[in-house]
Amino acid sequence: MAHFENYNYLTTSDACVKCGKCLPDCTIFAINGDEATSPRGFIDLLGAYQRKEIPLDKNAKEIFEKCFLCTTCVSVCPISLPTDTLIENIRYELMQKYGISWFKRIFFYLLKHRKIMDFSFKIIAFFTPLLFKESPDKSSIIPRFKLPLIKNRIFAKTYKKSFLNTHKEHLTFDSKSKKKVAIFIGCLGNYNYKEIGESLLYILEKLGINAMIPKAQQCCGAPAYFTGDFESVDRLIKHNVEYFETFIDEVDAILIPEATCAAMVIEDWEKFMKNNLEFKQRIQKILPKIHMATQYLANATHLKEYLSNLQTTHKPTLTYHDPCHARKVLGIWKEPRDLLAQNYTLIEMEDSNMCCGFGGVTMQTERFELASKVGSKKAKMIDKTQAMYVSAECSACRMQLSNALYQEKVDIPFKHPLELIANAIKQ
Repeated sequence: MAHFENYNYLTTSDACVKCGKCLPDCTIFAINGDEATSPRGFIDLLGAYQRKEIPLDKNAKEIFEKCFLCTTCVSVCPISLPTDTLIENIRYELMQKYGISWFKRIFFYLLKHRKIMDFSFKIIAFFTPLLFKESPDKSSIIPRFKLPLIKNRIFAKTYKKSFLNTHKEHLTFDSKSKKKVAIFIGCLGNYNYKEIGESLLYILEKLGINAMIPKAQQCCGAPAYFTGDFESVDRLIKHNVEYFETFIDEVDAILIPEATCAAMVIEDWEKFMKNNLEFKQRIQKILPKIHMATQYLANATHLKEYLSNLQTTHKPTLTYHDPCHARKVLGIWKEPRDLLAQNYTLIEMEDSNMCCGFGGVTMQTERFELASKVGSKKAKMIDKTQAMYVSAECSACRMQLSNALYQEKVDIPFKHPLELIANAIKQ
């Protein structure tokens, strides 16, 4: 498996003129002010590494693991230098040299073996009530005891039966309609936030759009990709592409209600397979039918009109957080707002485009103190709005912000936009 092994860091290092436009909005630089972990610092170090001026040692590993991969630097760079791609590549080299933590190896193994993962989550769901209790809004769980490993963090619930295993594969809501979409639910939506998929099905039913829930779908590969486990990414992409090809002609679209999954599939699959011409071309053939859920619902259905015709006597307030992979990578931010604005009053927070601080598996485990600092800033922004809800089309953001809000004692529940839309229809 060959991917970025021969990537020329010097090309980007020489192209960077150190203008500093990336610094003010960089997620990690904003909390530690360390030039080494700024975008231009990363690029400079990579150039020095390729010139053999510095070794790829554990100090370098610690530095390159501090990037949140929020892509803010790419979006503001005058020449769009691919800092995120460089970081992903060097993490692969670091993994080759130092390996990865045992819990990451287990996690990535489960991502590649759906049946074993299903069984594992059933076991977790069975024992969860012994150690955790539900949060007041019942969307998360809180430790019953002050356990040393998890302290006072809030976590996503785990269901005994996943979304994929709850429904049959083909759902006909309108026998006269020829319109049909498939749902690529994402791992968090499948196991932890089932209400996202349920809400999407409810909306499709109201619109008379038939649905397919592809049972053999696997993880998009994003967690492994951001960590540097390219072997797992290669396997997951190939499995999903081959599986998508078996039903792609039967559906009008494949909807993804998760920003990170959508960006991985729409942007990174093809980029990852740049040296594998066969799979790159196969990916290009299926990409036209792959969309983020709100984007498709806003642009290819009459949902907005349907929502505007609802008799809404009171519009609850909400504030919207822009997931990095939605706004910065895919350019999607107007569509969810347009749909939500039909039945909710939007109160924009101070900086909706600022990264929430999720940052991937490593950041949520070995570097969680950094994620907490970023999340705290975002939680305070949300609190200032005094909105009834905070929303984002990303379960990774949901996990991070729910915990940040809990730590800052901000009583504003997080709801996925599809949940809020479904609730508006029900009322």
